Amino acid sequence: MTLPGYTDHGGDGPVVVLLHSFLMDGRMFAPQLAALDGFRCVTVDERGHGETPATGPFDYWDVARDVLAVLDELGVSHAAVVGTSQGGFVALRMALLAPSRVSALAVLGTSAAAEDPAVAAGYRAVLDAWVSGGAPPEVLDGVAQICFGGFPVDEWKEHWRSVAPEQLKLTMGALVDRDAVLPRAGEIPCPALVLHGTADLAYPVERAAELADALPAAEPLVVVDGGAHFLSYTHPDEVNPALAKFLGTHA
Repeated sequence: MTLPGYTDHGGDGPVVVLLHSFLMDGRMFAPQLAALDGFRCVTVDERGHGETPATGPFDYWDVARDVLAVLDELGVSHAAVVGTSQGGFVALRMALLAPSRVSALAVLGTSAAAEDPAVAAGYRAVLDAWVSGGAPPEVLDGVAQICFGGFPVDEWKEHWRSVAPEQLKLTMGALVDRDAVLPRAGEIPCPALVLHGTADLAYPVERAAELADALPAAEPLVVVDGGAHFLSYTHPDEVNPALAKFLGTHA
């Protein structure tokens, strides 16, 4: 196995792994790195993103194994795992694959359900327009609206323009074809925190509520008024205190 790209940000505190959203990379957690200075934070670039190219079709179980391999490389027996959107998909699967290695789980703007078929078809249409049109501005603007709401993210849209079409096809395939893990959420024993924004355009708050209800050791659902899909990036002032309190207790 080739290890994914990762950054160990150092520190003597409990290890916290930060897993990014679709189309993003470890840089999206800059607001959290500044707030979690009492922890040893590790950011991982998931397959098809950042410094980790995808070499063929994959699913989020594969990505979960990649992240566990990073913990092996670092000699870390267990860690708290934080995931936003896609990162939450991966975090949940890590906790199912290796429950003894995930000491605490925090997910933001995520879902444990499979993608709705109608939504998946829409995402595939976006992919076709993106690939065939060379990342036209109206497509990037639409994707940015779903992910960030009205938050200004010109630097990320510029980054998206550089994504190779073959990588985009592979990462989109993993996103829209993922399996449901909600029926297995009861197998995750660790403390959990679910956060979700009321303005999330990808998943309604109901997806977060059903996940929080299904996780045996979940704390009460944290709902951020006006929060966008990539909640940790767009609303750190609301997210970071809840995250720091949860990790300070359970990491």
